[in-house]
Amino acid sequence: MDGVVARDLETGEEFRASAKVVVNATGAFADTLRRTADANIKAMIAPSQGIHLVFKSEFLPGNSAIMVPHTSDGRVLFAIPWHGHVLVGTTDTPVSSAELEPIAMEQEIEFILTTAGEYLAKSPTRDDVLSMFAGVRPLVKGEGAVSTAALSRDHVIHIDSSGLMTICGGKWTTYRHMAEDCVDQAATLAQLPERACVTRDLRIHGFSSGPKPGGPLAMYGSDAEKIRALLEKNPALGERLHPEHPYVKAEVVWAAREEMARTVEDVLARRTRALFLNASAALEMAPAVAELLASELGWNDQTKGNQLSDFRAVARNYLPSRAE
Repeated sequence: MDGVVARDLETGEEFRASAKVVVNATGAFADTLRRTADANIKAMIAPSQGIHLVFKSEFLPGNSAIMVPHTSDGRVLFAIPWHGHVLVGTTDTPVSSAELEPIAMEQEIEFILTTAGEYLAKSPTRDDVLSMFAGVRPLVKGEGAVSTAALSRDHVIHIDSSGLMTICGGKWTTYRHMAEDCVDQAATLAQLPERACVTRDLRIHGFSSGPKPGGPLAMYGSDAEKIRALLEKNPALGERLHPEHPYVKAEVVWAAREEMARTVEDVLARRTRALFLNASAALEMAPAVAELLASELGWNDQTKGNQLSDFRAVARNYLPSRAE
């Protein structure tokens, strides 16, 4: 294993990048990539699906979260104030394979609604769900485990005979430790000089030594001032994209110019959290976002139409009416 072949999905152009070590950090799809190097490898992943439901803040007034340590399916259930809403999760449902766009299952939705109703300020119904989303955990197979809930959440680093280095398992709360272990192992394989990890004190983009910025642009950190400069230059960019969300047009322009946003989904799901907070509102925002991106990225009408169609196909899975 001495490199990768990559394809630009916009142009179709392929290029090769050589490397002393190739790291497979593809989560639930790790075994799929491993099989491209060796079709006979033993699977490492036992995929497990978990979902979250989002409600209005009235279901959990205040700034405190709730954690229920024991539920009927053996997992922890939590409710967390999140961007002016309430995020409730999660489930642990074994699945046969990982899908790129997993869909919340009917039984998962009902489980969270029923369980959360015992602890929230009022019992939520399906009509109260603003958005729902599913993810697949890349749990590492364990000997003798009777359910995915019993599998360890520790991460594992594995090196195949091809030289491909795979890291899998783990969880959000241990990602920095996972990354440090992964980079240290890769450096050892590549026979690079030993160096101490610098991330403990590394200031990430957006760091500000002054007072933390407030208001709807607070999440941008030090970049908030640059977005405000866009608004001063063109006040029309201060128009909100939807009454249910705080996002304004300037954020779309900023995402295209400075954050490498290339699609409507990039803006509504990854540069903002519109899709995760209120799927119906995100769908209504999509045409305005497409217009702004078309101006910034030079899209023609066909590209703009394709972008909207692609986003609608993804967003439908976040609506409770599309649960399977």
